[in-house]
Amino acid sequence: MGKQINVALIGNPNTGKTSVFNQLTGLNQKVGNYPGITVEKKEGISKLDRTLKAHIIDLPGTYSLNASSLDENVVIELLLNKNDKDYPDVAIVVSDVENLKRNLLLFTQVKDLGIPTILVVNMADRMKRKGISLDIDLLEERLKTKVALVSARKNLGIDHLKELIKNYRQIPTEPCVNASVIDPEYFGNLRKTFPNQSLYKLWLVITQDVNFGNINRSDLKKNPDFSTKSTSDLKRLQQKETILRYQFINGILKEALKIDRNAATDLRARFDRVLTHQVWGYVIFFAILLLIFQAIYNWSSYPMDLIDATFASMSEWAKGTLPSGVFTNLIAEGIIPGLGGIVIFIPQIAFLFLFISVLEETGYMSRVVFLMDRIMRRYGLSGKSVVPLVSGTACAIPAVMATRNIENWRERLITILVVPFTTCSARLPVYLIIIALVIPDKAFFGFNLQGLTLMLLYLIGFGMAIFSAWLLNKILSIKTRSYFVIEMPNYKVPMIKNVAINVVEKTKSFVLGAGKIILAISVILWVLASYGPGDEFENAEEIVTAEYAQDSGISQKDLDEKVASFKLKNSYIGIMGKGIEPVVAPLGYDWKIGIAIISSFAAREVFVGTLATIYSVGSDEQETIQNRMAAETNPVLGGPLFTFASGVSLLLFYAFAMQCMSTLAIVKKETNTWKWPVLQLFVMSAFAYIVALIAFQFLK
Repeated sequence: MGKQINVALIGNPNTGKTSVFNQLTGLNQKVGNYPGITVEKKEGISKLDRTLKAHIIDLPGTYSLNASSLDENVVIELLLNKNDKDYPDVAIVVSDVENLKRNLLLFTQVKDLGIPTILVVNMADRMKRKGISLDIDLLEERLKTKVALVSARKNLGIDHLKELIKNYRQIPTEPCVNASVIDPEYFGNLRKTFPNQSLYKLWLVITQDVNFGNINRSDLKKNPDFSTKSTSDLKRLQQKETILRYQFINGILKEALKIDRNAATDLRARFDRVLTHQVWGYVIFFAILLLIFQAIYNWSSYPMDLIDATFASMSEWAKGTLPSGVFTNLIAEGIIPGLGGIVIFIPQIAFLFLFISVLEETGYMSRVVFLMDRIMRRYGLSGKSVVPLVSGTACAIPAVMATRNIENWRERLITILVVPFTTCSARLPVYLIIIALVIPDKAFFGFNLQGLTLMLLYLIGFGMAIFSAWLLNKILSIKTRSYFVIEMPNYKVPMIKNVAINVVEKTKSFVLGAGKIILAISVILWVLASYGPGDEFENAEEIVTAEYAQDSGISQKDLDEKVASFKLKNSYIGIMGKGIEPVVAPLGYDWKIGIAIISSFAAREVFVGTLATIYSVGSDEQETIQNRMAAETNPVLGGPLFTFASGVSLLLFYAFAMQCMSTLAIVKKETNTWKWPVLQLFVMSAFAYIVALIAFQFLK
């Protein structure tokens, strides 16, 4: 068995840290959360040679070790705690060749912790075009480290980086800046009081809200041999430390970095003037959204039809090939249709993640966040609220986690409460199947009506989030003021590998997460639909046959369908559905949709899988889910169940209802009380019901 070392990947945001991580680990990575907190933990394995592997942790982006958010605290606490299982044997600080001065501040701080530290200078492929030359030997000498000049985009220098990681023991660990010169007397007392501790680690413990080893801030304050400083004095010392480090960095870069200003182009500024324009910026963003939703519909229609037909054939094959009995029925009527109800949407979900990844990779998403900040401020939200609202289009759970960057508690709380209104990928399966049933597949001024409807639903969700924020802002009376700072990364051509890994990982996580829930619910629903109490269920065939005995025109196929329908109505799920039908009937739904709505409180995407399972029970002919839904009739009004009125009602219900137990759980964790998630559940669900009721009654 080979040896494994821990490698911490550290860097400022937008330095290409994720690209370096992807080049080192490929698809051999996983994403989770740090224990006890909702900060994303990304880790992977890189094989350095036949006997040595590197366990690489991609730490959250940070500008320095002077933490101001929970993400940055995660970085510091890992680097300080030698007892942590992930404590790094070697640290890699990723920098961007165009922002080397700012990036080196973090490098000098990490280096002072006594960890072997490699400096990666990324985006080397841009050096010639930007007129940049770099003296690597001088950098290595003055920074007392090894430097890897890489281009993660073109996979240049990655092998050299792996060699440096492998030989990390040869990298000097002494500091390159002596921070104690900012106050020799204070640091001298600190060294005397704790002679066995790292001086710079002690300084971080004093200035940050973190602990390490057996030393914490309260111990320092209680020690009679050590005089503590006030918070304002410590802040002044921190500023002195930062100035000292930048003086050191400026001295190095004056010799090691040369930039030919004539070679650099001002293309970025020209793009920014257009993409962040007060008018054209919004027009371009709207046009991009329009193209995305058109493409989602047009490109994915063929693979979706193929998947739908394949699962229908699989059910038919299972019924015709496997021995008849309960187990075969469970597979053919429960498991296969249930899973088919989610797998069919993989193409469209993958395309959605593809477009989001491309927008992030190009640097355009940061411009969108900057652009939307102008709108956010009018509604009492922090500019930083845009990040959770935009990421909410993928999933509300990481979006709620992303609010950790908002310092003001009330602004953060408002953002948490309104994020579930933004249309997440779990709503997509519901939208897609209903839109396909009730919106004509026609063009309007060259644009597909179904694609336009999908975009409208996204805009309605975002608009409702903004309106709710405005309302909450009035109710909670937010008086505080905050400032929005965002870095505009350089424009880049998207890296195919980064985009591919992101699409695969996000789609896989969506499908596997939803798949487990749907499989469990499909089995439960099949059992409830296949069994029932009393004689009516047991003697369904005799009762129906006797009822239609005089009707000579009825075929055996029609009779079998009547029997299946009668059994379903008298099964456990039918009895439960009939119980809730009076509540959902005014919205234009039948008991089957009622059951699907209730089951989808576990996760919205369960709606389609639930209907697929219910419609398949007792059916000999396995049709596609869309055809089965189109054939359903309204038990009260007659005619098709899924009409324009009932379809719009259902779309609006799902646009506004809070149907995700996982989101409620994460809101509880973030707010540390059940008060807000319970309020969220009842208010959003009641509002969704009222809107859906008005829509159906008005449109029918």
